[in-house]
Amino acid sequence: MKTPGLFDKSGKPVRRIVTEDGTETDAPKILIVGGVAGGATAAARLRRLNEYAEIIVFERTGYVSYANCGLPYYVGGVIGNKRALTLQSPAGFAARYNVEVRVGTEVISVDPAAHTVKARELATGREYTEDYDRLLLAPGARAVLPDIPGIHGKHVHTLRTVEDTLRLAEHASRTGVKRAVVVGGGFIGLEAAENFIHRNIDVTLLQRGRQVLPPLDEDMAAMLAEELVGNGVDVRFGAHVTAIKESASGAEVITQAGSYPADIVLLSTGVMPESDLALACGIETGIKGAIVTDEFMNTSDPDIFAVGDVAQTDDLVTESAVNVPLAGPANRQARIAADNICGKPDRYRGTQGTSVIKLFGLTAASTGLNEKTAKKAGVRYLKTITLSPSHATYYPGAEEMFIKLLFTPDAGKLLGAQIVGRAGVDKRIDVLAVALRAGMSVYDLTALELAYAPPFSSAKDPVNVAGYVAENVLDGMVKQFHAEDLPELCERSDIVMLDVRTRGEFATGHFSRAVNIPVDELRQKLDYIPRGVPVYVNCRSGTRSYIACRVLTAHGFECYNLAGGAAFAAHVHPELFVR
Repeated sequence: MKTPGLFDKSGKPVRRIVTEDGTETDAPKILIVGGVAGGATAAARLRRLNEYAEIIVFERTGYVSYANCGLPYYVGGVIGNKRALTLQSPAGFAARYNVEVRVGTEVISVDPAAHTVKARELATGREYTEDYDRLLLAPGARAVLPDIPGIHGKHVHTLRTVEDTLRLAEHASRTGVKRAVVVGGGFIGLEAAENFIHRNIDVTLLQRGRQVLPPLDEDMAAMLAEELVGNGVDVRFGAHVTAIKESASGAEVITQAGSYPADIVLLSTGVMPESDLALACGIETGIKGAIVTDEFMNTSDPDIFAVGDVAQTDDLVTESAVNVPLAGPANRQARIAADNICGKPDRYRGTQGTSVIKLFGLTAASTGLNEKTAKKAGVRYLKTITLSPSHATYYPGAEEMFIKLLFTPDAGKLLGAQIVGRAGVDKRIDVLAVALRAGMSVYDLTALELAYAPPFSSAKDPVNVAGYVAENVLDGMVKQFHAEDLPELCERSDIVMLDVRTRGEFATGHFSRAVNIPVDELRQKLDYIPRGVPVYVNCRSGTRSYIACRVLTAHGFECYNLAGGAAFAAHVHPELFVR
């Protein structure tokens, strides 16, 4: 990219002006399609880099720079003022940034050869053409609607825009609204379910697959399903919706296994990139129809850029093409695109998909690869699961969190992490997200010097502990087995299932066929354990069973430690516990 001036495809400089002090400078005309996270961020950055550019933002809805992620909380009344959802207004953009924002205006076509777009004012139907030097596409994504009868009924909603939110909140506040059916268990579906509960609306959540929140693996997501059920949500897995029937008083959601009456139906079945403009004008598209971009956020047309939910980027870990609709990456991409448009070279270094969600009392977060994505990409990995308190247990209020790490079997390079818990989750996932971005290994996690005081952490932070456990696995200090192995193991007669918790703990619930020898008595009772057969050891968290495995290994036993302990396995396979 040429600097400091801007150039068109033929190498000619774009519009330039003479400033008040007599110097010549770039004054390009830059059009932006979409005024939410990516578009609004790019517009503000462009102005900070070039005081003289003409910047026009087209936004199809009636609002600009609004907080998509806050929309479910307005429905639930957690956010009480709708003005809080919009971070900026057209008038505010004009006053602060000298950016023209045209809300209620849809760009309906792009002509890359002529460097023009055609726009339509939705209120009047008037169409007109606007030329550009550079064009930034940030139209976001649209809700995916299942191809079934009844999806456009008056009781059926989606939740993508402020207008969607206001309609849904108004519907939810009506007298007589008692039942909601949420179709889809992703971020929006889960947050909407929680917020309907806040409004004292009974909720049924229909999920086609076997788990909620796909960025997590099924074992970690099991805890979220429990949290939903514990707070009154009727969760139905394997629910394939085939139709929605409307009546004067409500709707009925039909599945292959039954029907569910509702006063409100929310469809939250995923999103697809809004890439119709790119497809129509010949710009290259890729997975899910997303616009292919390079490291500069440039499309296949050198004068057109794309950012946010509409853009295809590279995965940080696998370097394969991904489309990740998250606000954080959209904002970073927007800044990078603006820099490059203004001749300031910058590169986007890949998407790792770091995310976090609050669900009633739980927090769930992830970054990088999970097991599903690792297997799909053909990436070999090992995994560990640890249970740690959010801060020192002797200080009041400590809560437990499960941390799952994926890492390479050779050098232990971190591939991904997932955390579920009630406190301190966001802090630890951010540390692990930085470690992943920096290319650290699990060995490096053991060396991190993290802030410690009893109200905030432990002297060995949960991130350090996760590193220690992974290090032990890599160094051969311990062999593991996992919760998904338990159904088979509990049926085998050629192994020993050893529970090293106290007798009181064992009495509250244990795996079928398990024998109980508390860890503090183990050295004195080694003769009670048969020789020559594998020993599968568990405690509650995996700590005491690790100590037991070290003792058993030293005395010639082949033994395996349950990753995450019985506390984790109880979420994944509660049916295997004898109580």
